[in-house]
Amino acid sequence: MLQEYIYKNNQKMRLGYTTGSCAAGAAKAAAKMLLTGRPVPYVELMTPKGIGLNLEVLDIRISGEAASCAVRKDAGDDPDVTDGLKVYAEVCKTEDTGIHIDGGKGVGRVTREGLEQPVGNAAINAVPRTMIREGVKEICRSLGYEGGISVMISVPGGEELAKKTFNPRLGIEGGISILGTSGIVEPMSEAALVETIRTEIRMQQALGHRYLILAPGNYGLDFLKEYDPKLLKRCVKYSNFLGEAIDAAVEYGFLGILLVGHIGKLVKLAGGIMNTHSRNADARMEILTAHAAVLGAGRDTAEALMACVTTDEALEVLKASGLFEDVMCRLMERMEFYVNHRSGGACSCAVLTFSQKHGILGRTAAVEEMVSHLKEEE
Repeated sequence: MLQEYIYKNNQKMRLGYTTGSCAAGAAKAAAKMLLTGRPVPYVELMTPKGIGLNLEVLDIRISGEAASCAVRKDAGDDPDVTDGLKVYAEVCKTEDTGIHIDGGKGVGRVTREGLEQPVGNAAINAVPRTMIREGVKEICRSLGYEGGISVMISVPGGEELAKKTFNPRLGIEGGISILGTSGIVEPMSEAALVETIRTEIRMQQALGHRYLILAPGNYGLDFLKEYDPKLLKRCVKYSNFLGEAIDAAVEYGFLGILLVGHIGKLVKLAGGIMNTHSRNADARMEILTAHAAVLGAGRDTAEALMACVTTDEALEVLKASGLFEDVMCRLMERMEFYVNHRSGGACSCAVLTFSQKHGILGRTAAVEEMVSHLKEEE
C-alpha cells in the first residue's frame, strides 16, 4: 500500500497508483522471473511523477517458456471503479528483438478512429506503454539479455467492469483501458478541487493582477507554451469547473478573463455546459451537429457528425462538407454568450479554442485586447 498523502481542504487523503503502474510493475517483475527463474515477491517502480513504488507481486507462475504475475490496483482515497482489480502481465522470449506489448482478456481494444491508440491496438495508452517498455528493458540490461520480449497485459473482470465506463461509447470494446499519465492517482473531492481553483484565482488577485487566463487542463497549458510562454504564469487550471472559476473571478474583482481551451472541452460551453466532466454532460456531437444543421448540413453530414468519437474527427467532417468556418463562427458566438452570461457582465470575457491537430480554430473579438492587458500587467 502506498503511504503517500496530500492535503485537500484540510483533509488528509492517500495517493494511489494507476492501472498503468500496475501493468508496468507486473511486466517488470515477470521479466525478471522469466530471465532468472526465481520468484520476485516485490518489484520497485519509479513513476513519471517521481514517486517510487514498491509493489507486491501476486499470483506468480514461472515455466521454462513464460512467466506471469499480477499487481493489485490501489486507488488510494480516490473513488476509482478499478480499485482492487488485479492487473496481470505474462512475458516470454521472442526471436525478434525489442519489447512487444499487447492486451489480453479484460483489456479493451480500439475499434474506432480518433483515439490515442490506432484501431486494432489494445487500449494501453502511451505513458503506460512507455513505463512497461522501460521497466522490461531495465531488467534485460541488468541481466545481460539482448533478445526480444513479448508482454501480454490482462485484467480478469475488466470486460464486465468496462460496462460501467465510457469505453463502449468511445469504441473501446472488450475491457478497460490501461491508463495514467503520471503513474499516480491523486484523490480529490469536487469541493476540495473547487476550493483549490478559488485559491489560485485569489493568489492572482493578491499579486495585483486584474486580468486572468483560465484553461481546463494540460492541453491548454501546452498550447500557451507555444502561443506565448509568458502567459503561462497568469493561467489558472480549472479542470471541469468552468462555472465556479468564472464565479470566483467575478467575486475577486477581475476586469477580464481569457478562456483558452481545447475544442473537446469548450464545445460543451457552446451549449451552456459549465461543468464539462463527461459524467455530467457530453453533448459534443449534438452541439456540433445542431449548428451544422442550422447552416444547411444534410442528413448524411449530420449522421456522420453524430457518429464521431472525437471533436477532431468531427472537424474533418465539417471541413469535407464546407461548413467548418461557419460552424466555428457560430460556436465562438455561443461560447462568448455563455461566458458573459455566467459572469453577469461583471468583467470582459474572451475565448480562444484550438485542437492539437488543427491549431487555432476560433477566437472571439476581444482575444488580442485581453492578451495586451495581460502583458501590460507584467
